[in-house]
Amino acid sequence: MSAPRDHGGGLDAAIARWGGTRGDWIDLSTGINPVPYPVGDIPVRSWTALPDSGAQAALVAAARSLWNVPPEASVLAVPGASAAIARLPALVPVGGVDIPGPTYNEHGAAFRAAGWGAGNDARVVVHPNNPDGRLWTASEATAGDPRLLIIDESFCDVMPEQSLIALAARPGTVILKSFGKFWGLAGLRLGFAIGDPALIGRLAEALGPWPVSGPALEIGQRALADDIWATEARARLTTDAQRLDALMRGAGADCLGGTPLFRLYKVPNAEAWQDRLARARVWSRVFPYSGTWLRLGLPAPSDWARLEAALA
Repeated sequence: MSAPRDHGGGLDAAIARWGGTRGDWIDLSTGINPVPYPVGDIPVRSWTALPDSGAQAALVAAARSLWNVPPEASVLAVPGASAAIARLPALVPVGGVDIPGPTYNEHGAAFRAAGWGAGNDARVVVHPNNPDGRLWTASEATAGDPRLLIIDESFCDVMPEQSLIALAARPGTVILKSFGKFWGLAGLRLGFAIGDPALIGRLAEALGPWPVSGPALEIGQRALADDIWATEARARLTTDAQRLDALMRGAGADCLGGTPLFRLYKVPNAEAWQDRLARARVWSRVFPYSGTWLRLGLPAPSDWARLEAALA
């Protein structure tokens, strides 16, 4: 078994090193909305019956409407964006891939596992990028006309006006959407692959007939159609990101970028900052390729006072 890759989360390891229980910790190592979508009551049939085609069609229709998906593009609900990431490189002949970084490392791992090397047959752009929040233009994403173009928009729902969804009509293109980040329900394992019908069809075959659970279909359809909740969530996240930036600047950090769901800071010694926060049971994200980058997600409303005390 290969070694686990560097990610946010990993709270069990933090507990093993610094002590406490899960209930003692504030986990700011991920970029997940700390005020999740209220799931409400789930019909018993969603738990007991195989997911039906009607529920799948309703979810896809909600996705098409929310993201203004071009009619030429196909939409597939998947069990988390990571499930699609792992399978996409195997859907086309092996070649060379360009993945501008640093960025989310599962893309590189998936292409390596499928036998790809460096080159320009395929390109992956994470938009906005994780961890620095870089935004790509359509011309930058398509430069060189790669035969496979993957645009990972896992964090783009906080800034829907920046979406490159129009490129979903381009042959050889797949745009990935994450449900867990903006709607705050990462444990539901729901995502979407949108784009070239031929590629989406191959991905559907690879995932099998029931890739998404009944509860995920039910909750996802409700959430994607709830414009009022989404508008209020974007406003709150933007305000809270500004609040976090001000707090971190006051503690001596410089803001390098990010999104309203996570912020990237430059500090003198990232591991020392992580240790300092961990002793107060606040978990942060550091990166193996930078000794000065520290990333924080947003605290839940009840956790701000503890974070302020940890930084005081």
